Amino acid sequence: MPETIETILSRRSIRCFTPDPVEHETLITLLKAAMAAPTACNSQPWEFIVVTEPEVLDQIRAKFLFARYNAPAAIVVCGNPDIANNVEGRRHWEQDCSAATENILLAAAGLGLGAVWIGVHPYPSKIKPVAEVLGIPENVIPLCMVYVGHPDETKPPSNRYNEHRVYWQCYEPRKRKAKIKNAKYT
Repeated sequence: MPETIETILSRRSIRCFTPDPVEHETLITLLKAAMAAPTACNSQPWEFIVVTEPEVLDQIRAKFLFARYNAPAAIVVCGNPDIANNVEGRRHWEQDCSAATENILLAAAGLGLGAVWIGVHPYPSKIKPVAEVLGIPENVIPLCMVYVGHPDETKPPSNRYNEHRVYWQCYEPRKRKAKIKNAKYT
């Protein structure tokens, strides 16, 4: 199997990290991967805030009940429709920033790092504290945070392929199977 496919299929959300810092150059590599993501009409409506200061990370963690992981770095992926290259791009900032986020996650996995996506947008109760801690202006929307670090846990690859979610040539209504138990954390 090609290495890229192996990385995609083995990527898992990592929530336990060693205290070792992530090197500056490695963070730059993750940002380069993010900015290589596809965007609607090449609009590139993203901005990124990299947080490595323990005090700031602690402030962020204190604001999020479900995001108190011990990662030594966080990348906050923000959408800024005002800097999009065109009108069409302004309408797709969420998709564009999501593609950038996935590139960060895959690049981290490919580099042997652990990472987990923490959703922020569209919840005002999450957007406001992140914006306050990081000084994000009102016209810039934090879509998510990606905690990044050296993993202190290992998870086997998962196989989520589900033939009942695939249609060939056209959509066919069918009875849905029950959800997979314990599918919350993957």
